[in-house]
Amino acid sequence: MSGIYDVVVIGGSFAGLSAAMQLVRARRRVLVIDAGKPRNRFAQAAHGFLGQDGVSPAQIRSTAMEQLRRYPSFSELDGEVIAARRETAGFAVSLAGDRMVLARRLILAVGVRDDLPEIEGLAPLWGTSVLHCPYCHGYEIGGGPIGLLASSPLAHHQAALLPDWGETTVFLEPGIDFADDERALMARRGVHIEREKVVRLVADGKVLQAAELADGRRVPIKALFVQSKVVPAAPLAAELGAEMAEGPQGPHIRIDDWGATTVSGLFAAGDAATPMHNATFASAAGVKAGVMAHRSLIWED
Repeated sequence: MSGIYDVVVIGGSFAGLSAAMQLVRARRRVLVIDAGKPRNRFAQAAHGFLGQDGVSPAQIRSTAMEQLRRYPSFSELDGEVIAARRETAGFAVSLAGDRMVLARRLILAVGVRDDLPEIEGLAPLWGTSVLHCPYCHGYEIGGGPIGLLASSPLAHHQAALLPDWGETTVFLEPGIDFADDERALMARRGVHIEREKVVRLVADGKVLQAAELADGRRVPIKALFVQSKVVPAAPLAAELGAEMAEGPQGPHIRIDDWGATTVSGLFAAGDAATPMHNATFASAAGVKAGVMAHRSLIWED
């Protein structure tokens, strides 16, 4: 892996591989570096992703890699990127084990890391019956009682949606409340608001059964939606001087409509660069970042 790549993509999930596909089809020399820890590794299947509904995220990534390997200008590298710096000709990317690669353009598709609420029994159910997106996983619940752990005043948006997937109880975290019009909307949608704090989730293996409250009551639920706090899984954008934006769940990389950051030659795509997290959004953002990275190379040439 000598010389300089046209583009190095950091992150080998939906966004990163979608970006790489556009670039190798433009006959550009591309390297994808992946640490093998995608956010969606906890999910058994991806849903709402056109043509891939019900397929495991691991299988989608495996198929994408097989397709990318058919292009002679594609390279891959398993490893963790520990640093990146701006160079005159582009970027120098350092990996664990004293490895380094050079790139004219850099695409960050690093994903995010979830900081889950500290409730007993919650973490082991993440990705199975503790969920973040009803569009991704709501249908598979199959109806019945579901919950929403409201850790932000913005939870009323999701609370108004959830009754389409099941009878909804909103569990308020300490200090969280809603305006009168927000509570009225939830009431019209049949949402019940529970002010007692959730202290434990009761489950049979991976099957959620109830939320146990501080007063000892147990509220039966089949799934619990949570608003995890997120941060980019790697701090590379900030270290390179790119501007960050603050979203309702945490910081994300600021990009324009085509995935360009505030640093010349640096692009970003996927969950780390948007407050809206969804497999289709991530793939589409990767396409745009790949296309714009290619165009920037043409303009430079």
